[in-house]
Amino acid sequence: MAKQYIEKGLLVPDHVITRLMMSELENRRGQHWLLDGFPRTLGQAEALDKICEVDLVVSLNIPFETLKDRLSRRWIHPPSGRVYNLDFNPPHVHGIDDVTGEPLVQQEDDKPEAVAARLRRYKDVAKPVIELYKSRGVLHQFSGTETNKIWPYVYTLFSNKITPIQSKEAY
Repeated sequence: MAKQYIEKGLLVPDHVITRLMMSELENRRGQHWLLDGFPRTLGQAEALDKICEVDLVVSLNIPFETLKDRLSRRWIHPPSGRVYNLDFNPPHVHGIDDVTGEPLVQQEDDKPEAVAARLRRYKDVAKPVIELYKSRGVLHQFSGTETNKIWPYVYTLFSNKITPIQSKEAY
C-alpha cells in the first residue's frame, strides 16, 4: 500500500506508515533498533509511545538550500533501486546505471520544485515532534552541511549510548 503512494511521489499517509511501522516494531520487541525518518508526525510519535520508550532522538539541522540541492541531484535505476547522486555518488556515465547500462530516471518528487514543497511540508509536521522529544530530554541536534563533519559527533553520541547497553548484555 505504501509503495503506491511512493511511486506517485506522494507522502505515505500517517495511518498507512504507522500501521506498517507498528507491525514491524512489534515483531522486534526485546531487540534494540534504530529508526530513520520515523516518527515524522505527532500521530506517529504517539503510536510509537504505546509500544516503547524512545531514549535517543537525533535531528540533523541542514540548511534548506543544501537539502534541496542534494535531493534534486538524485537519480535512480528503477528496476534495482540503486540510487545515484550527481555530486557525491555519480554514475560512471551520466544518466546510465553502472551495473546494467540502462537509463537512470529522476523521480517526480526529486525535481527541485517538488523537493522544495516536500521540505516545507516536512518542516511543518516535524516541528511538533522535535519539540516533543526536546521536552523529554532525549533530543540531540547537530547542524552542518557536510556528512563527514557532522558524522563524528553523531557517532560519538551513539557510541556513548550503545556501549553501556552492550556491556550490560555481556553479563
